Amino acid sequence: MNNLNIATIVIIAANVLVSLKGFNDTSFFERYKFGIGAIKSGQKERMLTSGFLHVDISHLLFNMLTLYFFASVVINWFGPIEFLIIYFISLLAGSLLALNFHKDEPYYSAVGASGAVTGILYAAILLQPNMQLGILFIPIPVPAYVVGIGYLLYSIYGIKKRLGNIGHTAHFGGAIGGYACTLLFMPSLLQTETLMVGLLALPILLLFVLGKMGKI
Repeated sequence: MNNLNIATIVIIAANVLVSLKGFNDTSFFERYKFGIGAIKSGQKERMLTSGFLHVDISHLLFNMLTLYFFASVVINWFGPIEFLIIYFISLLAGSLLALNFHKDEPYYSAVGASGAVTGILYAAILLQPNMQLGILFIPIPVPAYVVGIGYLLYSIYGIKKRLGNIGHTAHFGGAIGGYACTLLFMPSLLQTETLMVGLLALPILLLFVLGKMGKI
């Protein structure tokens, strides 16, 4: 807990407070969740507010634990202000990609900080691609860049197959936001980590190629 920055505490607290309000107030939850029809009718604030609502405690806990583990990597490299910028840009990038993919589905809705958290995760992976991550059901640690690439490839599959009640598009959009912000804040990575920058871009390029081809 000594490495828990005030910026991380503020974000976690905001998610907890807004989510608890949503758990206990259905009208509040319905008013501020991500909804294609409502957003297209003018309620653009839902693209931000939905990122602080969660379906239940386990959904909230999973996102906040992931944020807790990776926020410090981003903060240690950039600082708390840049961390917050990456968080909110990733949140909005996730909402924008979801809006683009589901624009013809007026009843599509979603909630959760997953887009923003995935942006922080992908930023941390780009900054420290060789850090070792433990994965469930895999007995040995896996390099972070392998996890990042694998996760986005799974997200593409999830988008295509509409797997589960999961906002795969928001996750992917968040990763794009985290990736882009990290390179903007540290363009030297293009020279010092050229291979990793390229490898981590492959799933992003694949998504857009498949989208252009009408395959997804």
